[in-house]
Amino acid sequence: MTGEIVQSLPATRAACGLPGDVNRHGRVCVQIRVLGSVHEPFTDSKMDGLNEILAWLDSWKIPRSWPAGPPLPYPHSVAAPRSGRAWATGGHFGLSQVPGTTEGDPGAIDITRITGDDGSSVRVPLPRVALNGARRVRGGQDPATLADDAANQAIQSGLGHLAGHEVSLGSRLSSE
Repeated sequence: MTGEIVQSLPATRAACGLPGDVNRHGRVCVQIRVLGSVHEPFTDSKMDGLNEILAWLDSWKIPRSWPAGPPLPYPHSVAAPRSGRAWATGGHFGLSQVPGTTEGDPGAIDITRITGDDGSSVRVPLPRVALNGARRVRGGQDPATLADDAANQAIQSGLGHLAGHEVSLGSRLSSE
């Protein structure tokens, strides 16, 4: 309630409270415990000390993103998917999103209050065709959003629709 921050172990101890080997993937893995309840999200409170914690995490180069999206509300969070692929990208996770855990913490927190935006954008990697060779920027567009016709056609024929959206490299996925 006071916003007091306590570090009980060195950050280099790699989140020893996590199960299995998820804390030993070769990069910084910091586990932060917040005293609270899954029924009353801690993000509904003042969150004193958040800026200091985020600055410290930034110094360790931890991305301000939520690859698994917002944690589910309790009790749904107990059965939430725990993707090793999302975990491998790095960023922020609720305990209910960490592979190998069975907990429902932290419940339905508001991730925008922690990292400043929804932090869960879907990133579709460019195919090898688009990554090989020189690329020119046409019409002032970001080269990362462009795809040549062959790559675009391959993606559309291979993926078709994803979550109700036509998928192409020339456009970005959105939740609209």
